Formats: sequence, C-alpha cells, structure tokens
Amino acid sequence: MDSKLRRTAILSSMAVITLVSLLVFYTNKSPKHSGNGSNMTAGQSGSSDQDSQSQDTQEPGNNGVMNGQIGDDLRAFLRDNTFFDEEVNPVLEAAKDNAMRLSLVVTSIEKDLRIQIVDTQGNPVTGESFFVKLDGLGEYKDLDKDGVIYIGDLAAGEYYVQLMPMEGYRIPANETKVRVKDKVEYVAIDDISLLILTEEDIDAMTEDSEVADALADADRTEIKKLQGTTANSRVGIDVSKWNGEIDWDKVKNAGVEFAIIRAGYRGSVTGSLVEDPYFDKNMKGAAASGIPVGVYFFTQAVNEVEAVEEASAVLQLIREYHLEYPVFIDTEGAGGNGRADGLDAETRTLVCEAFCRTISNAGNQAGVYASRNWYNNNLQTDKLENYCIWLAEYRSVPIYQGYYQMWQYTSKGSIDGISGNVDMNISYLK
Repeated sequence: MDSKLRRTAILSSMAVITLVSLLVFYTNKSPKHSGNGSNMTAGQSGSSDQDSQSQDTQEPGNNGVMNGQIGDDLRAFLRDNTFFDEEVNPVLEAAKDNAMRLSLVVTSIEKDLRIQIVDTQGNPVTGESFFVKLDGLGEYKDLDKDGVIYIGDLAAGEYYVQLMPMEGYRIPANETKVRVKDKVEYVAIDDISLLILTEEDIDAMTEDSEVADALADADRTEIKKLQGTTANSRVGIDVSKWNGEIDWDKVKNAGVEFAIIRAGYRGSVTGSLVEDPYFDKNMKGAAASGIPVGVYFFTQAVNEVEAVEEASAVLQLIREYHLEYPVFIDTEGAGGNGRADGLDAETRTLVCEAFCRTISNAGNQAGVYASRNWYNNNLQTDKLENYCIWLAEYRSVPIYQGYYQMWQYTSKGSIDGISGNVDMNISYLK
C-alpha cells in the first residue's frame, strides 16, 4: 500500500472507531428510574438497598472515571487488546477493505483512451504496475506506475475496459463501457485535475526548462523601465515562480495596471502537467491589490490532444478566479532538448489553435505568446489571427510586421515590490 492509501485507511479507521464508540455509549445508556417503586413488593421500603446502589454509582473506578451506566467510559476500547487486531475487529477490517477499493476513470479526446486507476478518494494510485484489458485488443500495463494508462491510435467506437486483479486491492466487478472519439472536440476534460502535479512530484530543475528566445533578438535600444500609460494602452508585468515573493501593494502603487501570471507548464522531459508553485499566491495577491490579471501556460504539447489537456489544466486552475485579460499559450523552446522543440510550424500551429479553441469554448478569451523570431519561423500566424497575439520583442520599437495586441518589451525591468528583473508589457486591448 502506498503512503496516500495508508493515510486514508488510518483516517477512515479512526473516524469509524469514534462513531462506534458514540453508538456504544448511547445504546447502552440505561433509562432513568421512574421512582415509583414498581419493582418492590407491597409494604417493602427498599431504602437501604437503594442508598447503597446510589453510593456505588458515585464511587470512582480504577480508571479515574465515575462508575456509572454501561457505556459511560468512551476510552474503554483502549483497554481492549484485540480492538486494533484486524483479524478480530470487523470495524478496522471494513475500513481497510474500503481503502483498497479501486475504480476506473476513462476519457477520450481523439482516437485514444486515458485510463486512470483511482482510490475511493478519487486520487490516482501510484507505485503499482496495473493491467487493464481492452476487449478485442489485449492487455495494457501501467509501465511507469503513475496510475495512468494511455492507449493511442484506436478506431472510433465503443469499447469495454476491465481492470485486471492485483493482489491487495479490490477491483470493479464489471467492465467499464467507453466511447472513443473520432475527432478532437476542443472541450475541457472534466477529470484533468487528476493529472495536475506540483513541483514536489517532479524534478523541477529538469522539467521547467523554458528558454526566452526573445533574448537572442534584443538590441541596445531595449527599454527597461515601466513605460507610461496612454489613451490606448496600459502597462503591466508578467510573473512566475522565478520572481519569488511579490509585494502586490507596492507593485500597484508603482503604476502597474495589469499582470499576466503563469498558471503552470508541461514538463519538457516527461510531459507532466505542473502547477506553478506561486500561482495561487500571485493570483490572490494581485486580486487583493486590485490589479486585473490574465494567465499563461508554457506548452510542451506535441499534438492537439496534449494541447486540449493543457487548456483543460488551465481552466481547472483558474476556476475560482476572475480574469480580465486572456489565457495565453506560451510557445517557446526548452533549450533544444524539449519534447516539443522539434515540431514543424504546421504542428505547432495546430497545438496553439487547439489550446485556444478549448479556452474559447469555455468562455474565456485566448491568446498566443511568442517572440518575433518564433512567430516568423515556427508558426503559421495567419491561422492565429482570431486570437490575442502577445509579442515578445526587446527593442524600443518592434520591427515585427504582423498584428499584435500586447507587447513584452523587456525581461530586465525593475519595479518596486519585486526583487530582481521582471518582464514588462504594454497592452493595446480595449
């Protein structure tokens, strides 16, 4: 049993023990005497016996509590040497049995199946090499023991999935019926939260390897201070974990009018979906200071299916927040060795479109972030014109020939409330 299941079993057992103790107390507590002497023969006073019994009920026992009705001592089970014996106590055995029950969560985006093996709390069960049987196609194994089995290149249609027996676990008795979709529908995945990890779950030094391509294109005219607001523009910043702790009140007082906050990223090696460790703190801090926000997600998706996953992850992370600026897909390199670094322009454009369409279909404004060189060489920009274009070009005046609604003009800005460099932007959005 892994640590998560063990904790669940212990907590469930303690809750059941407490409930049983309370039931024992109320079940065994005797009703109050009516005092009408109905159990005595005529003419018999019985006063001596009653006084004696009354005194007995008021004497403290060996455990320091008063000797009262049966069930008054709620700690009595602690003196029962067999109470915590799973072979003797049915309560603990039932709790353990419940903790070991498994179920399947199965989704399809396009000609594929993602099968998640979860416990009674809905959490993926890791550390085991589970097998599933797909009718007519054989068995598939969870090779990396992450509680997820992915099967691609399936024909559209209905399938039946069966979790194979695993020692120590109770599996579903019946097969799970699923439908494999023929085409991407650009709709958020409801159970994507099961796939969102924290940096405690991964090797962040390896996975978070985003490289700012715009740096190589910068020139000596780059402006490094917060620019002024005009009738048609607003000035703002974008931040992530790399900016550390932020004093948002100071940022607000320094003149910042909006902030684009990183929600997370896809790992450049394993492809894991990871929440930025400062995301919630930054979102709440900006909101408390009255700074409007948008968000961005660093992509390493290699196809449309993964782009829908990334968009779904962002929608899950922002569900409790109000956004006044778009949700951006950040498409950059990961040092040359990232899983998406070698994509051709057509595939990368499809990834950006799939992300943006999923975000738009959920009712949010979507956009694409990239450097001037990236737009010119790695994207088909004519297919992205329906979305907000966020340009990164570190010059006093951009030389990019395409249309854009936001401009990141430096990564070396300085602002009160943030230690070190910070990205600065101008928004031309209405």
